[in-house]
Amino acid sequence: MKRTLALGGVVAGLLAAAAVAAPAQADSDVAPPVNLANTNFAAKQVAAFWYGQGKANLINATPYNVETTVPSKHVSTGGASADSKAGVVGSSGDQKAATSNLKNVNLPKTTGKVFFIGGDGKPHWCSATSVQSQWKNLVATAGHCVYDTVSNKATLDKWVFIPGYYEGKTPWGIYVGKTAYTHYDFDNYEDGDRDYAFVTVYNGVQVTDVAVDKVKNWVDNRTFETKADAEKAQKELELKSTGFAGKIVPVVDYTKRVRLHTPDSQKAPATKAQLGGNVPANQATLENQAKEHGTSTYQDRTWGTEVTRVSRGEYGNGGWSSDGKAFYFAKDNGWYKATYWGNFDVDYRLRGHLVDIALKDVGTLGANVGGQGLAYNQKIGTGIFVFGYPSGSHPDGNYAFTGKTLKWAYGKTFKAAAPALKAEELVGIKTSFTGEGSIGSSWLYRYSSTKRLGYLNGVTIAVSDTDGNKRIDTSVSPYFDGETLAVYQYAAKFASGKIV
Repeated sequence: MKRTLALGGVVAGLLAAAAVAAPAQADSDVAPPVNLANTNFAAKQVAAFWYGQGKANLINATPYNVETTVPSKHVSTGGASADSKAGVVGSSGDQKAATSNLKNVNLPKTTGKVFFIGGDGKPHWCSATSVQSQWKNLVATAGHCVYDTVSNKATLDKWVFIPGYYEGKTPWGIYVGKTAYTHYDFDNYEDGDRDYAFVTVYNGVQVTDVAVDKVKNWVDNRTFETKADAEKAQKELELKSTGFAGKIVPVVDYTKRVRLHTPDSQKAPATKAQLGGNVPANQATLENQAKEHGTSTYQDRTWGTEVTRVSRGEYGNGGWSSDGKAFYFAKDNGWYKATYWGNFDVDYRLRGHLVDIALKDVGTLGANVGGQGLAYNQKIGTGIFVFGYPSGSHPDGNYAFTGKTLKWAYGKTFKAAAPALKAEELVGIKTSFTGEGSIGSSWLYRYSSTKRLGYLNGVTIAVSDTDGNKRIDTSVSPYFDGETLAVYQYAAKFASGKIV
């Protein structure tokens, strides 16, 4: 929801040709910044996570599917309106951009994907773009591609931006997120009208070497009684190295039987030896349990039998099989086979490798790919180019986009609302961009195909099939106004530095 901002001041620290009268910065509109990786070592660990194991985490990441498709009945005419005079903040190559619809569009270098660990603990990505700032270190995307609206943790983990990403390739490097900035109303109320974020990123890095060692023996050969103990050991490894690539593996302890439903236990097939049946008295107990009770659980509830009828041929001479897995017996003119299970204690071990990544600094984001300007309080009906990585299917099941390559669309904005997103002041554009991958797509005003630059005037936060024909036809964005400018200006003040 809007709050009125006082007019005054001039957009500072940017190209004078683009500077216009603008609302005074209102720090009260900005939520407290949140650190994504606040030390060089932490940032290097994040880079190692994505580069390790042949970039498996990057390649296997899937589009983020949180708050993606809005039902058509929930997209209606909204109340978006300017809160002050329209203005722009200059791009890295400020220009008088063409406003006409272009037949051939050169795609911007600034656009790429942000990767992170979602609330489900799995690697995902959204679309995003580089934005011009004093320190050439700023990225813009949807707010819920930075802030965890699923598990309500502060931010999504291991956040990085990769401009020009394509199937594991990082042509201009990988940029680890340092600090995230959003609007107060999104941070506190998940207000869809403020679902945007600006993130400062460290200088980009590229890999020069990857060294992989087996996990230290003191960990690899050690058994942990609980999963929590194993997780603690894994965290210690991660803190002491730039990366740990592996997993916690449950190990059944066949020497220790426990009652059914005991925590950290598992019911598993068992042999005569594993149940202590090599001792004559125990063997007799195993045999009598099967003969007298059939399929059953022994009285101490640590083991049991599964008894099935078999043919005379399978029965053979009766008795125990050579591997100790089955006991054959005759009863009431029938032949039977008994197999056994035990409920065993489960321990845990770490299986994996320590990963040490050698990185080189490739400079600032803006120096490598440039940065889009920012436009705010623009009139409704303005022509906008949308750039992103659409993916997923239309409601009718048709897959029009793969999410692998950067796509563009063009349309004119119109007022929209989506109560399901707590959003009453959105803008929409008619576009067939589908689902998850297009979230965070950049909306560029006055885009120049020659310079590949324009002014960021929105970010896709959801898509919709508004006419009910089971084809996505609309993308929606928060309306960028003076409060958006305030968040941008605040984020743009801070440097990031290098991680190597």
